[in-house]
Amino acid sequence: MATRLISTVILLVLLAPVIGVTSTASLGYNLVSVTDLPDGSGILAYLTPIGSGDDYGTDIPFLQVTARYETNDRIRVRITDANNTRWEIPQTLISRPSITDPLPPKLLPVSEGASIITDSNLRPPSDKLKFSYTSTPFGFAISRVDSGEVLFNSTPPDSTSFRPLVFKDQYIEISTTLPGDSAVFGLGESTRPDGLRLTPGRTYTLWAADIGASNIDINLYGAYPYYIEVREGGQTHSVLLLNSNGMDLVYGGDYFTYKVIGGILDFYFFAGPSPAAVTDQYTQLVGRPLPVPYWSLGFHQCKWGYKNVEMLENVVSNYKAANIPLDTIWSDIDHMEAYKDFTLDPVNFPPQKLQPFLEKLHADGQHYVLIVDPGITTDPKYDTFKRGLAKGVYIKDADGRDYLGQVWPGPVYYPDFLHPKIQDFWSGEITRFHREAQFDGLWIDMNEASNFCTGVFCSIGERPKGGDIDSITTCYLKCNATSGSKWENPPYVVNNFNETARNPLNRKTIAVSSRHAGGELEYDMHNMYGYSEAIATYNALRSLGKRPFILSRSTFVGAGKYAAHWTGDNSATWNDLAFSVVSVLNSGMFGVPMVGADICGFNSNTTEDLCARWIELGAFYPFSRNHADIRSSFQELYVWESVANISRRVLGLRYRLLPYLYTLAFQAHTQGAPMARPLFYEFPTDPATLEVDSQFLLGKGILVSPVLYEQRDTVEAYFPEGSWYDLFDYSVIEGKGDFYTLQAPLDTINVHLAQGSIIPMQDAALTTAEARKSDFTLLIAFSNSSDYSEASGELFLDDGERIDMKPEPGSTSFVIFRATKSGAKGSVTSQVMDAEFALKYMKPAWSVKTIVLLGLTAPPSTSMVKINDQYVHSSVDMRHEGTSTTISNLKVLLGEPFTLTW
Repeated sequence: MATRLISTVILLVLLAPVIGVTSTASLGYNLVSVTDLPDGSGILAYLTPIGSGDDYGTDIPFLQVTARYETNDRIRVRITDANNTRWEIPQTLISRPSITDPLPPKLLPVSEGASIITDSNLRPPSDKLKFSYTSTPFGFAISRVDSGEVLFNSTPPDSTSFRPLVFKDQYIEISTTLPGDSAVFGLGESTRPDGLRLTPGRTYTLWAADIGASNIDINLYGAYPYYIEVREGGQTHSVLLLNSNGMDLVYGGDYFTYKVIGGILDFYFFAGPSPAAVTDQYTQLVGRPLPVPYWSLGFHQCKWGYKNVEMLENVVSNYKAANIPLDTIWSDIDHMEAYKDFTLDPVNFPPQKLQPFLEKLHADGQHYVLIVDPGITTDPKYDTFKRGLAKGVYIKDADGRDYLGQVWPGPVYYPDFLHPKIQDFWSGEITRFHREAQFDGLWIDMNEASNFCTGVFCSIGERPKGGDIDSITTCYLKCNATSGSKWENPPYVVNNFNETARNPLNRKTIAVSSRHAGGELEYDMHNMYGYSEAIATYNALRSLGKRPFILSRSTFVGAGKYAAHWTGDNSATWNDLAFSVVSVLNSGMFGVPMVGADICGFNSNTTEDLCARWIELGAFYPFSRNHADIRSSFQELYVWESVANISRRVLGLRYRLLPYLYTLAFQAHTQGAPMARPLFYEFPTDPATLEVDSQFLLGKGILVSPVLYEQRDTVEAYFPEGSWYDLFDYSVIEGKGDFYTLQAPLDTINVHLAQGSIIPMQDAALTTAEARKSDFTLLIAFSNSSDYSEASGELFLDDGERIDMKPEPGSTSFVIFRATKSGAKGSVTSQVMDAEFALKYMKPAWSVKTIVLLGLTAPPSTSMVKINDQYVHSSVDMRHEGTSTTISNLKVLLGEPFTLTW
């Protein structure tokens, strides 16, 4: 039967020139055959054009459509050329089930061989999602089984919002209808003054580019063709188009249109039905976020312009003298000899000076991260260049020669991170360099990839005189603008850099006509270049034996599996401070939870008040780093006494929260959950939270409400229903699902704990290593307005640097805390899994020394407190003040389960 149908399709294709209708605009496709997949998990269909459209090229004459249920909550719909192989993201970069891989038994139909075609509907093996289609013009829909609600529908409505499927060699267009009142989030990366929720009428462009993040509504460093949609009642689903080509995404409010310049349509639909569920489902596919080292959750300091080892030493000692926490000092390109990767400046960073500094740094429990750019200078005396040349690992131009670009060291070749020998080369360079400079992590920058020149075939010209930044960044290569190929000038031009110019794809990057080792075009690979570098860097660092830490500027779907991210080159402005909240939240939803913005601003000179407000916010970014440009004034937290005082306060709280933050990092790694979350993530049924983008949650329990505007001493903060306790003084706000005016003088940020939360904490210290040595406090938040209330929390423990972050007897412990209050009585219990680590890692072993109970209607008497059924009134101290009751001097071993009652 299938053979006869396909033969019919081929005949129709051959007759198409005779019977087709000429048209300037594509009219969509007809369904001409459909069969079941052999395992009963979906369908295989074929399409032919309705007419011969010639806008943006010729319609591909024969399309193959595969719709398949991959899991109980995920459907994949793949549309490609039936006769010719097209670019798809390689399995080596994003590993995923192929379209023919066997599925888990629970997803197969109950009766073997049963047809799943019923009235143009694909009967789902699961109870979550359903696929259906229309034949002429072809369109498909994804809907919920339980309610029938349509989540995605590419069949054009009666109105002219959009047209049917368009599929050409260099232009693909497909759209979906949307309810006008749904809230849509995602599609990045860009800086968005409109806020977190997507704005109707905007086009979101995905083409990785070296553009300052202070530029708004322009394509930046990352590419994420992924959106999350929240509908009435909090029902949430998400949609991923797994395509790495350049694209414009047009959001019209009641429709959404993809305009893609290559590859295939490879859609994944995630059923949710909550924000947490879709993030879990999405990261199951693209990769769980990497485990981060414990020390990376501390505070970091960087500046382009720390020009020698002595400056690094001074910064570190100044932080210590100011009693401000500092875990990691960073080097920008200053440490390099003539800006060459994997080198040390022999005058300013000689090994005989750097080595003793790093030995002392590590002895003090601190760390060092330095930068690597992808461009390898073509200096014939440069060993890294020669080794790369011998292995042939550089990207080739359209004529097959090593592609020549220009960045900081001058003329460069770019490593091909798809080359079969690249891992050996890249790991070798990193390992050699690590023997010379014992860094703890790597910062991979300029990997969009950035190029100071625009061109295809380039040769070296006369280098400008002078060593200032302007002369270094001026292109002096002699370049042809184009190779004459179709790749430099596709029929449709994405909105690269700005809407007026729509700059060419080649603008200041690797020429898109260049090729990788397997023949892959940079045209197709461009958005994944930084991602592919992150994979090679992660593998190289992993081979050194400790948990890798990598910070990458350019990212793609799944990048969180290999790297952390910062939001790029922002500026020291109040606007940039405010924009950072949305950027950080978006990154977390994209599956990159370890993220932050440059605190106090990168470009231009910050001010004392701006830096104060920024560290108040930045102390609660998942990744917390102060960073400044070489042309900017020094802005370390000790520069101003007011900022130093504020930093001690807010970073003191961050360091007390390290056990909680590390547990969030574990949850991110195992469940995909963002560390920093928008309010709607935890309160999707509260429609007001869909509009809140100036506050965020850390995990489920901590609400951060920063001041984002100049000369403000109050903040309008939204509080969902429940009791919320100030983490500095334990005062309480009874949230009613409304905004509250909070006092926020310059030295104050409002941080609140939600009822129902149990937060494990340790003492503040100047490093994460010192903080880890202290005993634990459990902060327990009950409802302040109810006699009965429950709370829970978790704690993950390991050494913070072992490569894997997964439960393992002897190497990890996991503790679950639960608490209940009922009138004047209550209890706190712990359940310990794999206790050995918690009992042996620290000497003396960790204890729970203090429990703080928030929201008790009356303080318990010490004579009524029991631990494991033993009265302890003679050995514990109790203090009741306002909403809090503190029970201290407990000395309960963290690694042993306990029950405390009153």
